[in-house]
Amino acid sequence: MALALVGLSFVTSLITATFSLGGGMLMLAVLALVFPPAVVVPLHGVIQLGSNAGRAVVQRAHVQWHFVLWITLGGVIGTVIGGQFATLLPETLFQFIIGAFVLLTTWLPQPKVVGRSPLVQFVGGVVIAAIGMVVGAGGPLVAVFSKTIPDRRQLVATHAMLMTLQNTFKVVVFVALGFAFSDYLPLLAGMVAVGFLGTAVGSRLLVKVPESAFRWGFKIVLSLVALDILRDAAF
Repeated sequence: MALALVGLSFVTSLITATFSLGGGMLMLAVLALVFPPAVVVPLHGVIQLGSNAGRAVVQRAHVQWHFVLWITLGGVIGTVIGGQFATLLPETLFQFIIGAFVLLTTWLPQPKVVGRSPLVQFVGGVVIAAIGMVVGAGGPLVAVFSKTIPDRRQLVATHAMLMTLQNTFKVVVFVALGFAFSDYLPLLAGMVAVGFLGTAVGSRLLVKVPESAFRWGFKIVLSLVALDILRDAAF
């Protein structure tokens, strides 16, 4: 099982490096089949931290730092808030809200303020981080904000940096709450290391994918993720 999870880390990192998201939700779904619910979100946070950090380093030249600032500042507050209620709030309700929100914002026209307003980005950062602490599904919500970035390399790099910071906050909070990450250290180290290889391969594929194909692929992957969230909430 450990070897299978390490191999999955390569595949999910490759998918995410190519289309900005999708791999994280696949990883979350598989972890939920292997580990108890109380373990899934903390482990997923570490694995995604390694995957996103590798992608952010490889594509650092394309990160849009002005976009990262406000969402990250909101994320600090949201992580603390979400950490207080991570085991108390109804996960199914949040899953329905996330799935519906992602589908609507993916396919319906949106005002430009969503991508450009610092206030909207700050509030969005609070909400995304708080929900991510409960259900571990912050990536699709971050993608809703970052998809307004016109260049695909900038979009993927900026999303990677945002998720690196979000997952860093998440891991710090779970450490403060007393989660024993050391019990899973060998597995986590292997998954992070192999995930970096997947990121390197996916980053090469990203350059070769035409812009129109990337945008459609991004929407399709995001929609599949949203539908999977709704399916999980329903059953």
